[in-house]
Amino acid sequence: QSQLVESGGALVQPGGSLRLSCAASGFRFDYSAIGWFRQAPGKEREGVICISDSGGTTNYADSVKGRFTISRDNAVNTVYLQMNSLKPEDTGIYYCAARARALCPLEASSAESQSTFRSWGQGTQVTVSS
Repeated sequence: QSQLVESGGALVQPGGSLRLSCAASGFRFDYSAIGWFRQAPGKEREGVICISDSGGTTNYADSVKGRFTISRDNAVNTVYLQMNSLKPEDTGIYYCAARARALCPLEASSAESQSTFRSWGQGTQVTVSS
């Protein structure tokens, strides 16, 4: 049974950093693209960034370019999201999800695209506030 568990969410001041982790089990992690998504209060879930099986990355949210990076360690079946220079608008629940394909989609905010991610974690709360 596929399982994803996020961790690392916290309350952080603007300008601070966090690293989120997504630990996977129950499927061929090294053959799967993994994406990070977030949902702010009152807003739709949006794609943030994705990493392919070989480590290629695809950014979806213009607002995080240059501040967020994604990486993966196939030896421990874990994907990381390093978030720097955090802003209040980064507040939300962050989810990781596994795609049943090796490559990331071109976009990741539509319901159709998100449906290609077969397994989702329970989410971790990130709050950026002074």
